[in-house]
Amino acid sequence: MNQCFSRVDPRCLNPVVITLDSLTKVFPAPGGGDPVVALGGIDLHLDAGRIHGIVGRSGAGKSTLIRCLTGLEKPTSGRVEVGGTDIAALDGSALRAARRNIGMVFQHANLLDSRTAAQNIAHPLEIAGVPRAERERRVAELVELVGLTGREHNHPAQLSGGQIQRVGIARGLAAEPKVLLCDEPTSALDGGTTRQILGLLKDLRERLGITIVIITHEMGVVREVCDTVTLLEDGRISQTGDLLDVAGDPHGPLSGELIPLPPAPTGIDAVLVNCDYGQTGRFRTTEDLIRLAEAHGAHASIVAGIIETINGRQVGRVQLALRNHDDKPISPEGLAAFLTELDAEGVVAKEVTA
Repeated sequence: MNQCFSRVDPRCLNPVVITLDSLTKVFPAPGGGDPVVALGGIDLHLDAGRIHGIVGRSGAGKSTLIRCLTGLEKPTSGRVEVGGTDIAALDGSALRAARRNIGMVFQHANLLDSRTAAQNIAHPLEIAGVPRAERERRVAELVELVGLTGREHNHPAQLSGGQIQRVGIARGLAAEPKVLLCDEPTSALDGGTTRQILGLLKDLRERLGITIVIITHEMGVVREVCDTVTLLEDGRISQTGDLLDVAGDPHGPLSGELIPLPPAPTGIDAVLVNCDYGQTGRFRTTEDLIRLAEAHGAHASIVAGIIETINGRQVGRVQLALRNHDDKPISPEGLAAFLTELDAEGVVAKEVTA
């Protein structure tokens, strides 16, 4: 085992990708009746060395997808490839060997209370029959990698929630997998600890070049660390793509959840316009929108809005109140010209009607 830990070293990048090709899983209905389609033809390609979020409501198929990815569930049809190996076609020792390419991190780490942090990290290596000296070397590397130095001899009862999750992450990395699959890794953590764990995952991706898949219902997690995102609905992909593209697409089902517009105050005597900006064009801040309104003879004020920085770029959703400089609502001609220019600049804008 010879894991490279140097930061952003191209030699550390794993060539692995995950490919789901027409993945279908159908369960027989309990007591007869129509079968239940848990996954209905999933086609998905995840690039190596990226952090990919998979989101969806309860019953969307996320758990079944995880089980198919890890070989715990056999698909009814389709392929599940990890690093070019079709997991769905394997059984027995071949499947166990392939699973070593997939590390798992769970919402609750489920550590063995009788073991120390280091012993919990070593547990999968013991099961794999790794010699003791090599286990100890690997555990020492992982303890340092996940920031547990000085805590490796503590038992779970002596660790905080964030430290317990760090042990879980280190355990998931023990066999040097090509993919780290995280199932709701921060749902049981407070806000500050969540940010620390997400920062650790980003650091691991940069240092190891590992592919990380995060199953989550928390849009804040997706905004914070994911490069790409997929929305599952009723066992099918409803939307997928680069995070910036998905967040900046106001017509897509995920945009409103990733960047939700807060409720605006009522009773405003002005023309209200919703604007989505930042994905394309030169309009990258709310100041750009306000300056353009001024150019069309209107004073613009923000009555509701949210701005997020995604992959280094501001993406915003704001509601503007437009008035003439005599404090009257903007004229229809001025509004039409304003909306036309916004459209030309890649800003999706729409007048709010009662």
